[in-house]
Amino acid sequence: MNRFFTPRKKITSLTGELISTEPPKLTPVTLALINYENSAPIQEIQANSFKDMAFVGKPGVTWLDIDGVHQADILDSVGKHANLHPLVVEDIHNTYQRPKVEDYEDYLYIVLKMISWSEDSREIQAEQVSLILGKNYVISFKEDPGDIFDSVRLRLREGKGRICKLGADYLTYSLLDQVVDNYFLVLENLGEHIEDLEEELISNPDASTLQTIHHLKRELIYLRKSVWPLREAISSLERGESPLFQPETLVYLRDVYDHTIQVIDTIETFRDMVSGMLDIYLSSISNRMNEVMKVLTIIATIFIPLTFIAGVYGMNFVNMPELQWSWGYFMVWGVMIAVAVGMIIYFKRKGWL
Repeated sequence: MNRFFTPRKKITSLTGELISTEPPKLTPVTLALINYENSAPIQEIQANSFKDMAFVGKPGVTWLDIDGVHQADILDSVGKHANLHPLVVEDIHNTYQRPKVEDYEDYLYIVLKMISWSEDSREIQAEQVSLILGKNYVISFKEDPGDIFDSVRLRLREGKGRICKLGADYLTYSLLDQVVDNYFLVLENLGEHIEDLEEELISNPDASTLQTIHHLKRELIYLRKSVWPLREAISSLERGESPLFQPETLVYLRDVYDHTIQVIDTIETFRDMVSGMLDIYLSSISNRMNEVMKVLTIIATIFIPLTFIAGVYGMNFVNMPELQWSWGYFMVWGVMIAVAVGMIIYFKRKGWL
């Protein structure tokens, strides 16, 4: 499906059940529950179905991590258990949301994009991540198994850092920080790709180079579309308008906001570089054409006097004394060779060769 097209998924107005307009994916849904409190050992539960995995109202902080948002029954179960608004459940199921933050008083709904770079297809791949922040719980929804939250889980298991001592708001910050920091890895790969493309533009550009420029330009537009709204979303959290974020956590959100600004500035720089690559491509093609024309012009210029000499002695006049000379033929060749060599030497001294 075209990544620039945003399909809609609807819910019924009577029952609130999800009705997807796309065929369901076969990706299995996995659930992982982590509960921790200060320095106590964490509790982990892995399951393939929701069942009775209670997380609201448990002591300490509870993190319910769900991989796969394509089974409406599981989403409905989580939504009813956590008392989520039907529109929130719909937006979680609709994985074409733009990054945003919505305040529902009892909880916050946060949407952001997890970005990765594919070396095989040279494309940017985005996965929607939805976060629900409650008073003492966090629910994360991802499209596919596997993510960049392993370092957060490791810190929880080892009991290191502030994450085990602070509340669910700091856990939400940690998840946001992991996603934003991963943007820099993607930008690093993009920067290397742009540098290789610049070298190709200077050395040997061809038609495929032009296609690569347009492809890279579209990828940067898609990346900007996925990241740019995140600035406003993080800014709204950083302003501290929600009581779910403690004042000591807002300082860390400012750091995430600064990183988001750096990512956006880098994307804009890359867009300017790629936009200028088209001018570089046209200049390189023009320079190659000029080199070819210069060589052809020099060859034509050398042969102009030689053609003149050959034309003079090719006339069929009877009274031409040079035609009767025994060494006339060789003399004409010598003159033509001397003229050609002299012109080549003159061109080299002028720097035209």
